[in-house]
Amino acid sequence: MPALNPALNSALNPALVLRRLLWLLAGLLLAALFALLVFLLREYQHGQIQEALEREAARMSLDVRSGLARSVQDLHALQSVAPSPAFWPSAAADLLSSQRKLVHLEWRDPTHSVLVERLSPFWPTLHAMRPRHDALIDVRQTCALARRLDEAAYSSSYFWPLPQGRGVELMELCLPLKRNGRPDGYLVATYAMAGLLAELIPTEAQRGRRLSWTEADGTRLVMVGELAEPGPALHRASQLVALPGATWVLLVEQSGGTEHPAVAALPLAVGALALGLLTLLALLLRDLRRRQRAESQLAEALAFRQAMEDSLLTGLRALDLNGRLTYVNPAFCQMVGRSAEQLLGTSIPAPYWPTEQIEEYRQRLQARLAGKSSPREGFESVFMRADGSRLPVRVIEAPLVDAQGRQTGWMSAILDLSEQRRNEELLRASQERLQATARLAMAGEMASLISHELNQPLAAIASYASGSLNLLPEPNKPEVKPEAKPETGPGTVPEPNPEAEAEPEPTRLVRSALQRISEQAERAGKVIKSVADLVRQRDRERVAVSPADLFQGIWPLLQLQARQQHIELALDIEPGCPAVWCQRTMIEQVLLNLARNGMQAMPAGNPPASSGLRRLRLSAGRGLHGRGEGVEFAVADHGLGISQEQAEQLYTPFFTTKPEGMGLGLSLCRTVIEQHSGALQYSAQQPRGTVFRFTLPTAPA
Repeated sequence: MPALNPALNSALNPALVLRRLLWLLAGLLLAALFALLVFLLREYQHGQIQEALEREAARMSLDVRSGLARSVQDLHALQSVAPSPAFWPSAAADLLSSQRKLVHLEWRDPTHSVLVERLSPFWPTLHAMRPRHDALIDVRQTCALARRLDEAAYSSSYFWPLPQGRGVELMELCLPLKRNGRPDGYLVATYAMAGLLAELIPTEAQRGRRLSWTEADGTRLVMVGELAEPGPALHRASQLVALPGATWVLLVEQSGGTEHPAVAALPLAVGALALGLLTLLALLLRDLRRRQRAESQLAEALAFRQAMEDSLLTGLRALDLNGRLTYVNPAFCQMVGRSAEQLLGTSIPAPYWPTEQIEEYRQRLQARLAGKSSPREGFESVFMRADGSRLPVRVIEAPLVDAQGRQTGWMSAILDLSEQRRNEELLRASQERLQATARLAMAGEMASLISHELNQPLAAIASYASGSLNLLPEPNKPEVKPEAKPETGPGTVPEPNPEAEAEPEPTRLVRSALQRISEQAERAGKVIKSVADLVRQRDRERVAVSPADLFQGIWPLLQLQARQQHIELALDIEPGCPAVWCQRTMIEQVLLNLARNGMQAMPAGNPPASSGLRRLRLSAGRGLHGRGEGVEFAVADHGLGISQEQAEQLYTPFFTTKPEGMGLGLSLCRTVIEQHSGALQYSAQQPRGTVFRFTLPTAPA
């Protein structure tokens, strides 16, 4: 490969490029320093001028106020010298001749009628374009203010046109007059705004400056004087002149003046400073290059190490020999939910130790600091996050040795095991669900087989019961009217029939037992068919059933079991409760299962009969079903209640707390209620026990 051009090689040398950039930076720094010094000196000079101008403007404002006060005194003197209209014009003419700022004087009575007036000899054409009475409105307002203040008041300025396209800015002063303590009219004086500046401000103060009257919004009304030779800047100072009834702003403008001599000497001073600085840079340049090279290598090594530690998902921490945290990486901070500032420097106990295991961790740390080595594969532990939650981790530790071979502490790698624990829990839950599904499938097959096998024996039982009823001798029955059929319900007793009582007691009992056998055999067949349809997910026909009929279907079975366990049954149906739209057999089975569970939750003697709590209450009342009307059913017991552990698996198939139970009752109950678009819920009852509730839709009209 041919050699590169020396000029190109020198241009590509990084060190040479860096040196040139340093010299260029030094030159730019000197230029910036020079510009800064010039700028600061000019700013100082302009600040001095501005400060002097502010003082002069304040003095001018004071001169204007003093001059107007003297003018008011002269007007008072005019009234005292010429108290009558006969002598007043000559005295007014003298006053107008001595004060050119006054252009017009008039004396008005209390009704504002002009008694006598006088125009300044310097403004003979003042009213040539417009008559004087055009300003009457402003004068009246000003005089009203003066009368309220009992002193001279001023009007706002206005423009008054003059011949040949000229004009003048005027201002009115109204002085209330009194004679013998009573109002005696007004003395109205008209001032030229320009005359106020020209006459009241000394000539020395006006030299080289431009004076202006402006309004509060900056509108220039009058300007007097000319600026001196324009300088590099224009300075402005304003003063507010507030008078009774009017307010103006006095604006004073002045050019910046000539440049200070010290500014011309700045380049020489900066040049000398630059030479000294360049000499110093030349002496430090060699050392700077060496330091830059070492710092660059160190920065690259630190940046690589920091990037490597920050990108790790494994938490890192360092402990000194006293167990104090000296280093943590971002992954560790994220694990425990605390910042590095909160962790560094903390000692025993560490802020991420669980409170209940502090002593155990303290002993483990003391053993490790005493020289006992940790297992190579690490050990499992639990950390506590800032929010109080626990984090399972695996800690792998090794001694931290410095360059001299001395151990300065321990370095630990922390692995987060929460995801692993979560996966294990999900796998365990999946296996349990698979097993439950398999058991449910087997239960479905068994239900289908049992329903098929039990249908024939149940049919035979029903047939034998019907045949036995037919073999019994017919009792002597009176003629029954079609409409005379009394309603029966849970807990009701049929009215005695005198003619039917002629039947022998054994025969009547056998007949009643055979009727019960036939009814329960038919009910068992319906239940088996409904369970089979539920397993096969078939939809059964729904009918309108009153809540009383639902309770009546299961009441004899509940009474039998309640008598055996010495439990009192209570039924509460809200008056006017509507019928529900449901699968009657399945809802009756749900109520029966819930009632049996409630009675089984009250074992013998708990609660005792004397407490009055051995009662199972079944109720029905109006409620809400989704967004429409419904009927709420409730089964309340005073049993042992449901613990937190049982509540977590209450509806899990095959979970049961009964030695002889299968764990399918509540699961099937919830499935049936959900098929009716409802929800099976439970809550604790005071002073003890549990209430199960569900809602059913009302039957269509």
